[in-house]
Amino acid sequence: MKVDQKGHTITIRDTQGNVNSFLMTVTEQYKSFEKSNIIIDLLMHKELSLNDIKLFIPISKQHKKAKKSFVVVADDFDYNAAPNRLIVVPSLLEAHDIIEMDEIERDLGF
Repeated sequence: MKVDQKGHTITIRDTQGNVNSFLMTVTEQYKSFEKSNIIIDLLMHKELSLNDIKLFIPISKQHKKAKKSFVVVADDFDYNAAPNRLIVVPSLLEAHDIIEMDEIERDLGF
């Protein structure tokens, strides 16, 4: 797992190659990330299933309750099949853009 911080956003990159163990590591260390927006970078995985993506729903719900953004970046994925409760995008740039829009909405009181 590799962690990069840029402003109010932390990007957590999977370097383990196993979605389940990566999620377990993120969950164990969640307290150190909970005050920032989170981007989960799964770009190294070329064959992600919908079930792999759904594993992140509980931590995403918890993070959104704290009024922070949670975005999953996955390449080669059917984004229309993504659950409504989870934001899944194809690039890190798009993830940062979504977080920026979320920040603006929160600042405006939406």
